[in-house]
Amino acid sequence: MERTIGEAAGRVWQALSQGPLGLTDVAKVTKLPQDLANQAIGWLAREGKLTTVESAKGKALKLK
Repeated sequence: MERTIGEAAGRVWQALSQGPLGLTDVAKVTKLPQDLANQAIGWLAREGKLTTVESAKGKALKLK
C-alpha cells in the first residue's frame, strides 16, 4: 500500500507542478480515485511539500 500511495504522490506532485489545483481537481487531473488522491495529498502534506492558496473557486493546493 505504501508503494501505491507513494506513486500516487508522484502523480499529484507532477500535476501540482503545473499550478494550484482544488482537492477534487487533483483527482480528476491525475485520474486517481478520490480516496487515493487524498492519501497522496496527505503524504505530500506530511512531508511539508504543500500549502494552500485562495483561488477563484476557493482554496487550492500548491507546492511549496
